[in-house]
Amino acid sequence: MEFLPDFNVSIVLYLFVAFASLAFLQLLYVLIIHARFAFYRNSKSFNNESQPSVSIIIAARNESDNLYLNLPLILQQKYPNFEVIVVNHQSIDESYHILNAYKMQFPNLRVVEVEPSRHLGNGKKLPLTLGIKAAKNEHLIFTDADCQPASNLWLKGMMSKFSDEKQIVIGYGPYQTEKGLLNKIIRFDTAFIAMNYFSFALSKMPYMAVGRNMAYTKKTFDSVHGFKSHYSIHSGDDDLFIQEAAKNRNFNIQIEKETFCYSKAKTTWKTWAQQKSRHYSTAGHYNVIKKSLLGIYPLTLLMLWISFVILMFDSEYRWITLACFGFIIGIKWWIQGMCFAKLKAKSFIAFLPFLDLFYAILVPSMFYTAEKSTTSTWK
Repeated sequence: MEFLPDFNVSIVLYLFVAFASLAFLQLLYVLIIHARFAFYRNSKSFNNESQPSVSIIIAARNESDNLYLNLPLILQQKYPNFEVIVVNHQSIDESYHILNAYKMQFPNLRVVEVEPSRHLGNGKKLPLTLGIKAAKNEHLIFTDADCQPASNLWLKGMMSKFSDEKQIVIGYGPYQTEKGLLNKIIRFDTAFIAMNYFSFALSKMPYMAVGRNMAYTKKTFDSVHGFKSHYSIHSGDDDLFIQEAAKNRNFNIQIEKETFCYSKAKTTWKTWAQQKSRHYSTAGHYNVIKKSLLGIYPLTLLMLWISFVILMFDSEYRWITLACFGFIIGIKWWIQGMCFAKLKAKSFIAFLPFLDLFYAILVPSMFYTAEKSTTSTWK
């Protein structure tokens, strides 16, 4: 049995060359992009000598239950000087009464009421803008009413990443672990996306953050005229804003587990598909380079697996193909496994190569299905 095949010109040779090229692209991708996050050493110190005052901004619409449960966790953060601004955006539930009850208990809580009106849309950008305008402080941190900070050091940890040069902080917002296949898929989806946006940020190509755990200064917001360039799009307060505002290395990331903001995942496939539809609605506004870099990974991965399976039926190329494929999968498993470990998603590492393939099939399917959806409202 010979390991190396006879490299005579044939269709199989062309297929092997294509396979080798795809394998090289996959290797290059993880070594240049994902490896930056895998080997990133985050400063565990939450010390910030200046400890500037900060405003936490929450845009809420009919979130009475979530406000009742989660708002005290935010109001009781260990930080010397902060305010919490809740923009109660056209709510028709009990939010008004709950917020006023908490105002009596917490003097650092402020509420901006937006009365229901048929002339106002349901998008998130208006309430966020109102919250920013109402904020007393230069530094702003954003989260959602349905989010729970992992600890009372969340605020301190996020603020520790600010400096004179760093005016944007990108945090992580995972979903709570619950039973069921859908919950596992959503948590994997969230971790994989986070691996990408943290890796791209460390590669000096930031393209998104998550609105439930991000921070920036008023000066940064004003420097791009807020959400003006994409105000007509319901989504984009996190990804499109970051693509405009994050430049000249004025951004930082925070991945310590104490600074995570947890949310409850959707419980039905339909509501998750609607949520993904809102997220995908901004993809067409990404620049060509970012769209290409984000699209090339799943495309080359699918083609790699297809060419690998076909070459396994050819006895002449079988062993060299298997060796190349095993090497690539092993390197990816190692690097991406370290990324998932940083995100406290170790339960996915054992099956990562197969989940990676499944995800490469799932995401394009959902993307092209979501394009036809008209569901784009917030909450």
